[in-house]
Amino acid sequence: MTTTDLSGTRPAGSPHPAAGGPRTRERLALLVLLTASFTLAVDFSILNVALPRIGADLGFALADLQWIATSFALCAAGFTLFFGRCADLYGRRRQFLAGIALLGVASLAGGLAQEPWLLLAARVAQGIATAAVTPAALSLLTTAFPEGPSRERALGLNGALMAAGFTTGAVLGGLLTDLISWRWAFFVNVIVAVVVLAVAPAVLREGRAAERPQLDLPGAVTVTLALIAGVFGLTRAGEGSWSDPAAWGSLAAAAVLLALFLRIESRVRRPLLPPRLLARRSVGWGNLAGMLAFATETSLVFLLTLYLQEVRGFTPLQAGLTFAVLGAGTVAGGMAGPRVIARLGGKRTVVAGFAVQAAATAPLLLLGHLPGWLAVLLVAAFMGGAANLVAIVGYMVTATSGLPDAEQGVATGLATMSQQVGITLGTPVMSTVVALAAAGSAAGVERGVMAAVAVDALLCAGAAVLFGLVLPRAADARGPGRVAAVAQAG
Repeated sequence: MTTTDLSGTRPAGSPHPAAGGPRTRERLALLVLLTASFTLAVDFSILNVALPRIGADLGFALADLQWIATSFALCAAGFTLFFGRCADLYGRRRQFLAGIALLGVASLAGGLAQEPWLLLAARVAQGIATAAVTPAALSLLTTAFPEGPSRERALGLNGALMAAGFTTGAVLGGLLTDLISWRWAFFVNVIVAVVVLAVAPAVLREGRAAERPQLDLPGAVTVTLALIAGVFGLTRAGEGSWSDPAAWGSLAAAAVLLALFLRIESRVRRPLLPPRLLARRSVGWGNLAGMLAFATETSLVFLLTLYLQEVRGFTPLQAGLTFAVLGAGTVAGGMAGPRVIARLGGKRTVVAGFAVQAAATAPLLLLGHLPGWLAVLLVAAFMGGAANLVAIVGYMVTATSGLPDAEQGVATGLATMSQQVGITLGTPVMSTVVALAAAGSAAGVERGVMAAVAVDALLCAGAAVLFGLVLPRAADARGPGRVAAVAQAG
């Protein structure tokens, strides 16, 4: 009997195992990978509400507090494509375990830090660990299961837990900071890392490309610098202004470096990101769908948090707890996503997800005129979160389908990069809309938030139309011929 291999390492030419219920080892491996993904997602938001307390305890200047979040985001996004390719070449299991170990050590250092520089160094190391673990974990998932229901269920669970992790991080950060200490936002990771490292070696199998070609170092350096410059520029614009020379300079540098990267990739023998991969419509447009999915939903959370605190007078913890319903919606969407794909196919799932997300966002424009505004917000948050996760599962399946196992690391690295760029992009863009519509007036905050919510809804509706036109129909193919059909679509 053939068993499911959770590393993607199988004898040459052997097919994926038949879809079916995984055994105990496979279930444990899936649990390990999902736990890691959830923990990394929590790390993106767990410290946000604790920043003032951290600044007071460690002596951060007010202007420097943003670096606690920015240093993490720069490394998490900047190195993800590089580590995605490394996972293919040098071993997904090996990289996963090394990244989890680094996360544990960095989190311990951050929790014990008594100086600002040590905390920032710990956040940099956490970001690098995230960039290493996320594509390795995703490629272990995608190479573990054949294309079809079993892979879609695994990706649905992964997407649900990652999205829920962002919301959980905000709630957990507030609870830990208020009830115990912000340091436990770091120490929780240490506990998770120890448990994962104790279990993972026994249930994960190594997987890497049969050949080990030389790494495309010029491409790796160029794209890493491009991503770091781009994320820094977007973050700087969100924290200050789009007129900030540092923001525009960084974004211009990112554009130049990205163009240089694409030129390098078209000339080297073994490119870090093969141009033919991006030329596939399912990959190129699929990753754009992922970027927009994360940008629209994470920016909406920012907008509603602003609305609840600045307009309705909620405390940060009350606002965070309000979004527990959003977390429930994302879990529901992640569970429903595979069933939607089974019925509609990848392309129509992405389109349907964005369309329902737009329909759920539109009623939020009436919050200021409804007596039961909080109930409307909760229902809309649940429905929008569920629809967003359906779109995310659809894009993950679409962007990784029809690719050989040897390219799953770089494909999932690209998908992870799209997520992180989307998370970084959404908030500064919507902050600008709020500022322009509010016209500098405190009383205009509600008007600014509503203008940005309208933009968010229009982006979702536009995305539904766009991806209905450009995503390949072959991505909807089901059954034995699906892989071949998707491969021809590129």
